Amino acid sequence: MTKPGVTLSTADVRRDVVIDAAIVEFARAGFHGTPTSAVATKAGISQAYVFKLFPGKTTLFVTALDRCFELVEKALSAGAARAGEASPEQILHEMGGAYAELISDKNLLMLQVHAQSAADIPEVADAMRRGLARTTRFAKQRSGATDEQVQRFMAYGQLCHLITTLELDGDASDWAALLTTGIRHPAAH
Repeated sequence: MTKPGVTLSTADVRRDVVIDAAIVEFARAGFHGTPTSAVATKAGISQAYVFKLFPGKTTLFVTALDRCFELVEKALSAGAARAGEASPEQILHEMGGAYAELISDKNLLMLQVHAQSAADIPEVADAMRRGLARTTRFAKQRSGATDEQVQRFMAYGQLCHLITTLELDGDASDWAALLTTGIRHPAAH
């Protein structure tokens, strides 16, 4: 993600392309199931160039995960902006709606899910903790909500992950209806 008016070098542009490709490929097959060659192919560059930009697969995965949480914070910020100076509950509600819109394209969601499954890798676990800390702190600071309200917000976010990954929206079974009642998700892209 670049800022307007900033000129990037070819390496910076390719780095962003590789990160975007990594998000897609790691979301599809996870850390363990994705060779760097798949990311290189998706990015349209050689695997050697991927390694020139990122010293290893773990660094590439962590960088993709960091980008994911940047995008999550941007979405939460956009939701909070829609709420303006409303109550903490309303701000969290709008943040949740913005997050639901973001994960309707499952790549960022699935990247987080796969990161949790690769949390035995210390760098991945650290990146997940960093991302969750960033998200939690932002939600708390921007909304002005209580700790309990922010905890509930984060818990609902995890429930949204479950609903979205298992495609429970519209499932009329009693248990799925119990989990999805009152939770909104836009249609997938």
